[in-house]
Amino acid sequence: MAVRTVTLSEDAYEALRARKSAGESFSDVVRRLTRARPSLMEFAGTWKDFPPERMRKFQEWLAWSDQRSREEMRRPVRRKGS
Repeated sequence: MAVRTVTLSEDAYEALRARKSAGESFSDVVRRLTRARPSLMEFAGTWKDFPPERMRKFQEWLAWSDQRSREEMRRPVRRKGS
């Protein structure tokens, strides 16, 4: 495999290094960060065959989860030692 040398500013290097996982090369990081993300249009119609009853239950769960999150956000924050 061919290798290229690239010059980075110190801040760009630190930003790249911060995104690097253990065992991952800098080439791996660049590939991961520059990989094309799928268009939302690729997901169009994905749920068309989802059973209606299962969709209803999923929507109920989403509503319950949303309500629970709102309740949690209203609770005062407890600090250690308080």
